[in-house]
Amino acid sequence: MRTAVNNPFSPGSDTVPQVWAGRTDQLTDWTNVVRPRRISGLPERGRTILGEAGLGKSSLVGRIAGQAEREGDWVTPQLRIPSGTDPLKAVATAALKLADRAGLATAREHRIGILLDRVRAIAASGVSLTIDKREGPEPYSALTDLLVEIGRAAIVARVAVLVHVDEIQNISDANVLSQLLISLGDVITHEVRLTAPGRAEIVSALPIAVYLTGLPDFADMASARRGATFARRFATTTLGPLADDDLAVALRSWVTDGWEVPDDEGGVARIWMTPDAASKIIDVCRGEPFLFQLAGERAWYAGDSDVISEADVVAGWTTARTEAVAHVERILDRLPPRERQLLEGMASLGPPERTLTNIAKQLGIDDGAKLGPIAQRLDTVRGIIDRGRPYAFRHRAVEAYLTTDWPRI
Repeated sequence: MRTAVNNPFSPGSDTVPQVWAGRTDQLTDWTNVVRPRRISGLPERGRTILGEAGLGKSSLVGRIAGQAEREGDWVTPQLRIPSGTDPLKAVATAALKLADRAGLATAREHRIGILLDRVRAIAASGVSLTIDKREGPEPYSALTDLLVEIGRAAIVARVAVLVHVDEIQNISDANVLSQLLISLGDVITHEVRLTAPGRAEIVSALPIAVYLTGLPDFADMASARRGATFARRFATTTLGPLADDDLAVALRSWVTDGWEVPDDEGGVARIWMTPDAASKIIDVCRGEPFLFQLAGERAWYAGDSDVISEADVVAGWTTARTEAVAHVERILDRLPPRERQLLEGMASLGPPERTLTNIAKQLGIDDGAKLGPIAQRLDTVRGIIDRGRPYAFRHRAVEAYLTTDWPRI
């Protein structure tokens, strides 16, 4: 009954898993704040969702995009920006598809035709248009103008527009990043004048929402190069691991009701999970969405009965340990040496002794204040530690890797 085809767990990146856990605040933020305010013409900042690899940033916005599409909104695909590529080309290509959906391609206005031609050139050549100094506005300015026209059409259609740019930290060229952020920021702050019932003239923001997702490194890039302007236009959230309660809620229905799968006779069967199996999955994944999906996937493959047992979880996790270690090591390997040293010094102490002074002594540093800025980055930018009294690990998989024999059970 348990096959690769009906396995609902999906540890791969850029997917929205069927077995969803947590992130309620971010999901309700879209449903209750961002979408209703944008559609009502009220100003609302864009959203920047940052976090270490495996915390489900892309999956989260993918789920939001799915909700938007079910509401009939106009949604771009996930615009994933590989290193060294031109993000303006990707956004321009997506904007042209939105323009088609908005009916702008059939508009009779001459200026719309010229604008579409300009953005088609951007989709083909990107920032190089600036280098070539071709006639017409700068690429980012033309892109902004087209998105504004799409927003005007969305007002008429009474829908929202959602733009999602992923792997935003890969834009290493400061000038290109500046152009993209200015373009998207200008769109979400742009206001138009409308005639309300009774012929009263009102000012309305465009119903366009922008989501940026990426690694925590982007926080430094944005604050250093855009400063207060970026902060005024985008609200930033740094994701942390999921709480065990969130994971327990996600698996509760497996214990009480089972998970529906097609049977061999054209009907529906159910796959159940024992309470001990659910607890074991929660224990081994340490709040990491990627590891949660990985543990569930391997437990599914570890047997073929209609009940996933604790033994299935243990057997499956044994095959996943190497990947779990590699996942945490990738996070640690990305850190600057001083940040990793602080984590290792912190891990060498017992939880009650994890103060900045003790960590400094452990590293042979006479003044704990010297570690202050490093600890601050690990807390506010990366979300790996919590600078309480005493310090604590927020990223529980990193803590387990540094302080125990995890991922061994």
